[in-house]
Amino acid sequence: MDGIPPIAPFLQRLDALTEKMNAPDFYNDQRTASAVSREHQQLADLKAKYEELEKLFAQIEENKAIIEDESADAEFKELAKEDLQSLESSVEPLKKEILRYMIPPEETDSRNTVVEIRAGTGGDEASLFAADLYRMYSRYADRKGWKVEQLSSSESPAGGFKEVCFLLSGTDVYRSMKYESGTHRVQRVPVTEASGRIHTSAATVAVLPEAEEVDIHIDPNDIEISIARASGPGGQGVNTTDSAVQILHKPTGMIVKCADERSQLKNKQKAMKVLRSRLLEHKQNEEREKYAQNRREQIGSGDRSERIRTYNFPQSRLTDHRIGLTVHSLTQVMDGEIEEIVRALEEAYYNKRIETLIAEGA
Repeated sequence: MDGIPPIAPFLQRLDALTEKMNAPDFYNDQRTASAVSREHQQLADLKAKYEELEKLFAQIEENKAIIEDESADAEFKELAKEDLQSLESSVEPLKKEILRYMIPPEETDSRNTVVEIRAGTGGDEASLFAADLYRMYSRYADRKGWKVEQLSSSESPAGGFKEVCFLLSGTDVYRSMKYESGTHRVQRVPVTEASGRIHTSAATVAVLPEAEEVDIHIDPNDIEISIARASGPGGQGVNTTDSAVQILHKPTGMIVKCADERSQLKNKQKAMKVLRSRLLEHKQNEEREKYAQNRREQIGSGDRSERIRTYNFPQSRLTDHRIGLTVHSLTQVMDGEIEEIVRALEEAYYNKRIETLIAEGA
């Protein structure tokens, strides 16, 4: 079919998944079963949409035949012409739907997500902006019905965050959050600026799909765990025990610290959760580098060094540099209303993938 890759391989995959789902032990592994079920549903929807398109083309041919039939009633021909216009206008939107269903689902889209925000250039103002981003994502999570669990944090003297790490749990979290990785730049007058000059500062965001033990095996010999006294406001119970945990992953040099809990065990569990997610990201990045040509399909590389967005407070303007999107509702955005931006980024991502699908199917 013109403009659409052959359907046969997708139908073969659907049959294979159907057979797999009919196996008696299919639900023994809940995680695999969930992933297979999602892919099966997507392919079933693809099949239904493709059959709908075939029926649409058949109707178009029928209408054309009526219009070209010299013996047909004139009024009947006119109705066929009007109907033909409606039918033909439905073709391209339906083709686009089919192409989207042909894009394989990413297994990590349904994962919970670890988000790390770090203050960048700009001193105290950068730390305050990092806190603003944390609040923005927390409010967005509330709107989506997700749970927010802070994993670790380091506060700045100004009251912001030098860095903060948290876990978002819920439905399709990574699918919505994965485009947030990169450098976020802010332009505004700091509260400490007496002359009213606009300053530019930045914070970096890393978005990591939560890794499970089956994804990443960590050899106990590869890690070094250090225990220290947690730092915090004097007199609080968090200071009375040696509960802060630092984990060094020797092969990669990654260091994870967690001191938010009074329990050493809980801090260790949280730190291991972050380490596994970082190692999964590291593994995925290595895989992407093997297929560097595919990076053009991505909306940004996910690299924290890439400037993805500017928040201009004096003009109440947000600009996402990857897709040229500008919105003039910064107050609402900072209050967690970022769904419009998320959907625009997702749409741009799918459009690029569709371009690639068409090129490969040509």
